[in-house]
Amino acid sequence: MTHTSKKKLAPGERIRALVVDDSVIIRRLVTHALGEDPNLEVVGSAANGSIALKMIPLVRPNVVTLDIEMPEMDGLETLRNIRKSYPDLIVIMFSTLSERGAAITLEALTLGANDYVTKVANAGSLDQSMARLRAELVPKLKQFFSFPSETPAVSASKISSVQAPPVATRNGFARPRVACQAVALGVSTGGPPALATLVPMLPANFRQPIFITQHMPPVFTRLLADRLQTLTKLRVREATQGMLVEDGNIYVAPGDYHMRVARKGTSIILTLDQSEQENSCRPAVDVMCRSIAEVYGASAMAVILTGMGRDGLRGIEQMRALGSYVVAQDEASSVVWGMPGAVVGAGLADSIVDLRCIVSEIQKHL
Repeated sequence: MTHTSKKKLAPGERIRALVVDDSVIIRRLVTHALGEDPNLEVVGSAANGSIALKMIPLVRPNVVTLDIEMPEMDGLETLRNIRKSYPDLIVIMFSTLSERGAAITLEALTLGANDYVTKVANAGSLDQSMARLRAELVPKLKQFFSFPSETPAVSASKISSVQAPPVATRNGFARPRVACQAVALGVSTGGPPALATLVPMLPANFRQPIFITQHMPPVFTRLLADRLQTLTKLRVREATQGMLVEDGNIYVAPGDYHMRVARKGTSIILTLDQSEQENSCRPAVDVMCRSIAEVYGASAMAVILTGMGRDGLRGIEQMRALGSYVVAQDEASSVVWGMPGAVVGAGLADSIVDLRCIVSEIQKHL
């Protein structure tokens, strides 16, 4: 997936959405949920991909919400056609929390979908369904646009002026860097394609454990781990409670669980819990990074990739204070420069590099 530059909206301009779903109920729910936001307007709806493709040049949407399973032309085929004719059009997939839905959604992200939300199912009252849609879908649409009232984020062109804080000191002398013994990696929007680029670059003899928190629901994370396993000779595993941490393994936090590392005798294990969400996320990058800071200290490295929001900022701040080296994906190669941009803006990044250069940057510090 390529970088998606934020579209700047003029004063008074709204995000124009086209809703594509074969369910009349879902179309109405999405239309109402989006219509209640002053920055959004629904300019049309379609019952399948074939109708949607005919409507796009007529209603000129900025974003399309696209169901996966539809008659005549399904979501994946529609997505392929959209990417051929409208490469910059934002596409948000609607998925189901099922094995099939997760597998197709990961395929859609590979084909160029910008993000996804899971469908409202048995959510109780209509009000609850609307509230969930507003909470999940609206922010995912807005992350690709900048509004006139927003304060500009630190831009890639100003990266050179951002300086990482000094390494923690003792008796006035800087503590020297130590060799990396573990890698903490946080990622969100644009994550599956980014990981599919990064993981195959890891050498087969990579010795350090890698801990990944990717914002995804249950089932999705297991299938993500399975997909990554096909791309590397390293062992990729979805984390389980009490799992022993071994060298050269990649651990993916399971959906709806925070993942932490902990010492148990002379070993390090993984622990999972469903404590409160942080940054509206579970799993949260902050939770993972804090535990890695406590267990590994200066011998851990933090890598923050593409993603919406600021999850990871506080945890990486703690890691950096203990002497961890911090790598942030640059703006040009990020789908959304929210999470890495927050780390860079706080002056916590030791290096800011293109996605394809991150593995080589990690290897410099092993």
